[in-house]
Amino acid sequence: MMTLIAIFFPCISFLLRGKILTSLLCLILQFTLIGWLPAAIWAVISLQNSRADRRNEKLIRAMRNR
Repeated sequence: MMTLIAIFFPCISFLLRGKILTSLLCLILQFTLIGWLPAAIWAVISLQNSRADRRNEKLIRAMRNR
């Protein structure tokens, strides 16, 4: 679900994750049709990186609790 939001509404994707300034920058980039594609790619990559960071933190915590 969040990936679809990142593709179709990149600035909202950042806003929902609490990145207000990044969302504003993305919105400015989205104002043009040409800028929408890079904004969508940026939002999807950022979302995937965020998910990977959370996954890695969870693994590190699990290894420390052994």
